[in-house]
This record gives sequence, C-alpha cells and structure tokens, in this order.
Amino acid sequence: MIVVYTSPGCASCRKVKQWLKDRNLPFVEKNIFKTLLDDEEIRYLLMRSENGTDDLISKRSKIIAQNNIDIDSMSVNELIKFIQQNPSILKRPIILNERSFQVGYDSEEIGVFVPEELRRIAMNACPATCPSFPTCSNGDPILQTE
Repeated sequence: MIVVYTSPGCASCRKVKQWLKDRNLPFVEKNIFKTLLDDEEIRYLLMRSENGTDDLISKRSKIIAQNNIDIDSMSVNELIKFIQQNPSILKRPIILNERSFQVGYDSEEIGVFVPEELRRIAMNACPATCPSFPTCSNGDPILQTE
C-alpha cells in the first residue's frame, strides 16, 4: 500500500495525489497536521530515508531558523518528540510503500510506485516500431509522468 504524508495547501502533495488517482493506484493519505505521527512511524520514516534528517526535515523551516535548533545534535528520541510537536518541519509530500521511498514530487522518479507487474505489461504494450513510442511511455498511460 502506498502512503502519502501531506499537508493542506501543498502543491506538490496535490500533484502526487492526482498522479496516483489518474493511474488508479490506491493510497492512504496522512495529513501531518491532523494525524499525530507516533514514535514508531517517525522512526520508520527516518530509517527508510537514505540520508536521514537531510531527506525528511526542512532545516530552513521557520521554527528551526528562529530558534537556532541544531537537529544534528539531537538524540533520536529528542528528534521524534520535536517532529511530533512541530510537524511543519517535515518536507512534503513523503511517499512510500514496501519497496520505495520518495520525498517531494519528482515526475521522473514517481513511476517506481506503479506495481512492477503493471510496468512490465506497459513496457510490452507498445513496440519500438509504433510511431507514438517515443512519447507514450511505451504505450501505457500508467507510466506517463505528466
């Protein structure tokens, strides 16, 4: 299952949700301001991100800048509590499933959330001799990014 962490007014969040809806890919949306992220959920996000806090936390956020917060000096437990108290420091959207993890909307990378079976079908749907092949993502709108 795809999980998308969002916030109201986030244009990239709207793009991701629309991209998933256009491809009939089921997802669960978690608004970070309405859903309290528990300790294990935040720990899991930190573990899944390739670069830890650099991938997940906007160090230029108003709260961090105004209060001279040094995220890197915090223990994991302190960081978890800080995120729970200040969810706005999280970059958005955060998209993940069992195999993939992405922060932000990247039209070239989001295709990893299309199930492998559907990607395989799409790759075989349009042969290279098809006149539309260069522009149609091998003939299947599921793989088209824009």
